[in-house]
Amino acid sequence: MEIIEILGYVGAVFIGLILGLIGGGGSILTVPILVYALTLNPVIATAYSLFVVGTTSLVGAVKNMMKGMVDFKTAIIFAIPAFIAVYLTRAYLIPAIPEQLFEVNGFMVTKNLAIMLFFAVIMLLASFTMIRNKRKETAEDSVITYNYPLIIIEGFVVGVVTGIVGAGGGFLIIPALVLLAKLPMKKAVATSLFIIAIKSLIGFLGDVQNLEIDWPFLLSFTAFSILGIFIGVWLNKFIDGKKLKTIFGWFVLLMGIYIIYKELTV
Repeated sequence: MEIIEILGYVGAVFIGLILGLIGGGGSILTVPILVYALTLNPVIATAYSLFVVGTTSLVGAVKNMMKGMVDFKTAIIFAIPAFIAVYLTRAYLIPAIPEQLFEVNGFMVTKNLAIMLFFAVIMLLASFTMIRNKRKETAEDSVITYNYPLIIIEGFVVGVVTGIVGAGGGFLIIPALVLLAKLPMKKAVATSLFIIAIKSLIGFLGDVQNLEIDWPFLLSFTAFSILGIFIGVWLNKFIDGKKLKTIFGWFVLLMGIYIIYKELTV
C-alpha cells in the first residue's frame, strides 16, 4: 500500500473523528480525500461519500436514538423531500450532465470540474458557518413548532445539494431545524445525523443502478470512518467542541480555496 493510500485511510478516521467531536462537518472532507488522496473520479467519489457519510452518521444517530435525542416527527417532515431529491439527483440528474459543459477562452469546463468547483463553494459556505458558530440556543423544554412549507422546501434543496456534492449538509440542516422547527441545539444535532443517514444512504441507492461499486474498498474505508466516530465521541468528554468547530472551520476554508486553485490551474 502506498503512502498516499495510507493517508487516505487516516483521513477516513479523521472524518469520523470530527463527526464524533462536533456533531457534523467531517463529511465535507470525504470527497477531497477520495479525489486527491485516493485519486477517484469525482462522480465515483461523491457516490462513495454518500455511503460513508450515511453509514457513519447512522452509527451516531443510533446512539442518539438510545438517548431519546432524535425528534422523529421533524426528521420525517424534513427527510422525505430530502431523500426524494437526493435519489433523483444521483439516479437521473448526475448521469444526465454531459462530460463537457462549455468552453471559455479555450478553457473547457467539464462535468468533473463543475462538480469539484460546486463542492468547493459548499465548503466555503460551511466554513463560514463553523467559524461564526453563533447559533442561539433554544430552551430544552420549549414547544416545537413547525413551518411545514419552509421545512419541506429546505429539505428538497438540501437533498439536491447532497446529491451533487456527496456531503451530509449538516451545516444547512441544523440551522433549519433550530430556526424552522425551534428544536434545541442538542436535539437539532441528533436529528440532523438521523436525516443525513437516511438521505445519504437512499441517495447512494441511486448510484448503485448506474455505477460499478468497489465494495471491498468502500466497506474498509467506511469501517475506518466508523472507528473515528467512536474515538471522537470518547474524546468529546475532554475537548471543547465549540472551540474545535471554529478551528476546523478555518481548515475547511483553506481546503475550499485549495480545491478552487487546484482545479482551475491544472
